[in-house]
Amino acid sequence: MRLFLSSYRFGAHQARLLAMVGEPGRVAVIANACDAWPSAWQSAVTSDLFPLRRLGFQPEVVDLREYVGRTAELERTLSRFPLVWVRGGNTFVLRAQFARSGADVVLKRLLAADALVYAGYSAGACVLTPDLHGLESMDDPEEVRTACGIEPLWDGLGLVDRPIVPHLDSPTDPEGLSRKLVRDYAAAGIRHWALTDDHVVVVDGERLDVLT
Repeated sequence: MRLFLSSYRFGAHQARLLAMVGEPGRVAVIANACDAWPSAWQSAVTSDLFPLRRLGFQPEVVDLREYVGRTAELERTLSRFPLVWVRGGNTFVLRAQFARSGADVVLKRLLAADALVYAGYSAGACVLTPDLHGLESMDDPEEVRTACGIEPLWDGLGLVDRPIVPHLDSPTDPEGLSRKLVRDYAAAGIRHWALTDDHVVVVDGERLDVLT
C-alpha cells in the first residue's frame, strides 16, 4: 500500500511523491470534498490541475457523483490510473461521496493490490483515518445532507491508525481550529498526527514516515 497524506498539496516533499509514483503520468483527480460548494467547485479543481501539470502529470477529473450505483465501473476507471489525487474540502462530504459511489471499497481493494498510489491532502488525508469525530470542529457535517442526500458518516476508511489534524498553524486556519483540536485529542489521550502545511505522512509498503 502506498499513501501520501498531507495537509496541503505536496507539502514540502513533492520529490517523495514522485519517487513513489515513478515517471509522472495520468492522475485521477477527485474533488468531491468540494461538492457542498458548487459555485467554487470548478475553481477548486482548476487550482489543483496546474501544480500537477507542472510536475509532469496528466490530470483527469473523476467525479464520484457520476458513479453512484456504478461501483464496478468506478473500479475499472480508477484501475487505469497509477495515481489518485484527492483534494481537500469537507471531510464528511468526501466520506459520504466515497460511500455513495463505492470508492471506499474500491480504493481499499486497489491499494491492497498496490495497483495505485493514493495522494490526499486535508480532507483527502483525513478520510483515510479510523474515526472522523473531532473534525466537526473544522468541517460542517450538516453539509452532507444538502450535498449528498444522506446522513453524515463518522467512520473513516481506517487505512492509517490515528486521526490527522491538517493545517496546524497555517494561514488558512486564522482561528486556530487545528491547534484547538490537537489540544482536545491530547487531553483525551488520542494519538494523532498534527500536520503543518509542510508535513506529509507516507506509507510505502510496511514503512511509515512522517516527513517534516
